[in-house]
Amino acid sequence: MDSKGNVVLIGMPAVGKSTIGVLLAKALGFLFVDTDLIIQAGEGVSLQEIINTRGVAFFRVVEERHICGLDCQRHVIATGGSAVYSARAMAHLSKNGVIVHLDIDLQSLEQRLEDIGNRGVVMAPGQTIEDLYNNRRPLYLKYGQMGVDCQGLTPDQIVGRIMKALRSLRPISNPGVEC
Repeated sequence: MDSKGNVVLIGMPAVGKSTIGVLLAKALGFLFVDTDLIIQAGEGVSLQEIINTRGVAFFRVVEERHICGLDCQRHVIATGGSAVYSARAMAHLSKNGVIVHLDIDLQSLEQRLEDIGNRGVVMAPGQTIEDLYNNRRPLYLKYGQMGVDCQGLTPDQIVGRIMKALRSLRPISNPGVEC
C-alpha cells in the first residue's frame, strides 16, 4: 500500500465502519474521518433531518459533494453506507486509497439496525432492510478491493485481518472519474 494512501471502509450501516475505522487509524498511525460527520457538520443538521426534509435524492447529491471534496492522505475514511451509489464519489476515494468492504450477513444486520429510523440510513419509503441489503451488496462487492467477513469477529480481529491484507498490497493506482 502506498504510504501516503488512505484506507476507505465501505459496508452496510451498523457493520462497524466507524468503530473499526478508529481502531484501524490508531494501528496504522493515520487520522480518522467519518464522512457522515463531515456531512452533518457541513450541512448543520443531522443526516436523518436531511433525508426527512429534503429526500433521499437530495441527500445523495450532498453526500457525493462532500465525499468528492475530501482531500487527505494517510487517513482511514469511514463512509456512509450509501456512498457506493455514487460512481464519482467511489472513483474519488479510490484515487488515493484502498477500498475495504466490511461484510456481515443479513440476519445480524437486521438485529443491529433496530433503531433504523434514527440512524440517517438512506432508504426509500417502504424499503426493508433486506431490500437495502440486496440492493447495496453488489455495489460493495464491485467497489471493494478487499473484503472482510466481520461475522463473529471482534473489532480487534477485524482490524488484524485488514492490517494483514494491507501489508500484502502493492501501491494501487485506480484511474477513474474525477470529481
